[in-house]
This record gives sequence, structure tokens and C-alpha cells, in this order.
Amino acid sequence: MLAITILVILLLSAAAGSFNNSWASISSAAVSSCTDAVQLGIFLAGSMALWCGLMRVAESSGLTARVSALLSPVIRLIFGRLDDDAKKAVSLNLTADLLGLGNAATPTGIAAVRALQKSSRPRRNTAVLTVLNTASIQLVPVTISALREANGSVSPFEIMPAVLLTSAAAAAVGCITASLLYSGAD
Repeated sequence: MLAITILVILLLSAAAGSFNNSWASISSAAVSSCTDAVQLGIFLAGSMALWCGLMRVAESSGLTARVSALLSPVIRLIFGRLDDDAKKAVSLNLTADLLGLGNAATPTGIAAVRALQKSSRPRRNTAVLTVLNTASIQLVPVTISALREANGSVSPFEIMPAVLLTSAAAAAVGCITASLLYSGAD
């Protein structure tokens, strides 16, 4: 579907360029946009490498185990009783989300979903975890702040209160909805 959408956009652009006789502008914009995309990708890759590395250090140092212990009552409240592997995977995933590391949370999210398949309510718990990942409650919105800084923001972290409020509200509504929809599904 995405390939068809991109093809339609390209064809419409070519038609508009032919109609307006503005091929020079279109090719210039295409090259400029490609360059900007590569620069942004490299900038974000560096940011993600830093935070993924810090997550590995936190895991090796035992910090994530302590965070898991702190999050244990919340995880038990949201997901019910889980085995140690599932609890650790879910807490690592939620910790990455709390730090605003959306892309770094992907591998831990996959591990958490695999571990949740062994829980007593796998479909409900997977739905709730998906909601929490999508809402992404962020104490430190690293990725969006890095994007804001890359685009010249003087104060890239000024959005923190709005991000925290909206993501917490979205997570609450989503978790309640998922719990209601999957209450008897498993």
C-alpha cells in the first residue's frame, strides 16, 4: 500500500512538473530533501546509539534490575502476576519509553511481547503493552528534543510538561479501553 501511495505521489509530481514546466525546481527540491533526510538520519542515529549504549550500561550495572523492582507494583497492577522474565522485559521496555527512547524500546518491546505470551492473559497483556508503547509516557522526550535541537530550537526540552500530560492521559484511556475490550478474551 505504501509503495502505491509513493508511486501516486511521484506520478502527480511529474504531472505537475510537466504542466508547470518547473522540472528544475522539482529536481532541486528532491536533491535538497534527500540531503536533509540523510543528515537528519545521521543525527538521530548518533542520538539513538548514545541512549541504546546507556541502556546496555544500565542493564549491565544492575540499574535496570532496581528499576524493575521499583516498577514491580505498577507492573503487577497493570499486567497481573508475571514470571521474572516477563516482568524484567516489560520493565526494560517501559524504562526505555519513560526515557523517551522510542526506537531503543523496540527490541525490549519485542522481548516483552514474547515473554507476555506465556502469561495468564497474553492477548490482554500484549494489547496493554502495545497501548503503553504507543502512548509512550516520557519523562525525558529525547528523540523529539533532539529533533527540535537539530531544527534550531533554543529550548528543546520546553515541551516536557505537555508531552508528559498528553502521553499519561493517552496511556490511561488506552489501558482502560484495552482492559475492557480484552477482559474475557484470554
